[in-house]
Amino acid sequence: MIDLHYWPTPNGWKISIALEEMGLAYAPISINIGVGEQLSPEFLAISPNNRMPAIVDHDPPGGGAPVSVFETGAILIYLAEKTGQFLPADLRGRTAVLEWLMWQMGGVGPMFGQDGHFKLYAPEKLPYAINRYDSECKRLLGVLDRQLAKTGDCVAGDYSIADMAIFPWIATVKARDIDLLEFPTAHAWFTRLRTRPGVERGMGLLKDLRNRSAADQEKVRIALQAMDALVEPSGTSEGRLPGLSTETISKSLQTVLAASVERRDQMAKLMTIANDASNAIIALAQAVTKAPERAAV
Repeated sequence: MIDLHYWPTPNGWKISIALEEMGLAYAPISINIGVGEQLSPEFLAISPNNRMPAIVDHDPPGGGAPVSVFETGAILIYLAEKTGQFLPADLRGRTAVLEWLMWQMGGVGPMFGQDGHFKLYAPEKLPYAINRYDSECKRLLGVLDRQLAKTGDCVAGDYSIADMAIFPWIATVKARDIDLLEFPTAHAWFTRLRTRPGVERGMGLLKDLRNRSAADQEKVRIALQAMDALVEPSGTSEGRLPGLSTETISKSLQTVLAASVERRDQMAKLMTIANDASNAIIALAQAVTKAPERAAV
């Protein structure tokens, strides 16, 4: 049995897809990166870079004590070697797969990640950063498109861990406002892979948690925007709260959420606390906005 410490993101999907494609028995353990569970001492013991996913193999090749592995590239190679699947044994085939796996690790993952941050999450829209990473994502898609035009169905010959690593990031292009149809060979590859049963199961793992987390984060974002409208740095504007900053509110929310992380087996309670906190802030914002007199310090 393999423990999969996981959250439904492109990096998490790489490993859930691989486990499904390889037919390995595994137990998913949710690591909610939205509330900092990746910083817990228990998780850091197996993933010192505090990044998910990570695995613990309780039945490693050769037996003995459980083996923990962090970093998705290392995990994919470990699983492929454990099962003898999706990584050729011959020198040229293995080298080709590892080249494109490292291409994803060093290029697609970091560049697509930065693109998503500046387009979707950064509090300030920075045209230079947005254009920089958008252009780099499109350049990488062009590289993939040309490679697939040469190799055919898959990026390094037969279907491999390289395809499994690349696919989840390409699945995010629509959210970052990139038209995959501009890269027809890559689009055809993506369309083929998405219908594989193992890919479908891997992409669907704990999907409901991702949806709930996104809804909670959006609620907090709206609450913080409401509070930001009330903040008055100089303390002189009518209808605002002098001396109260968005940073203060954000830290308060994070404190509430972090406190509940200690009870990792009570996920439902954690979500309730987050909702209650954001609802309280929204209510406070509405009350202050409607108040006829200035809010007291």
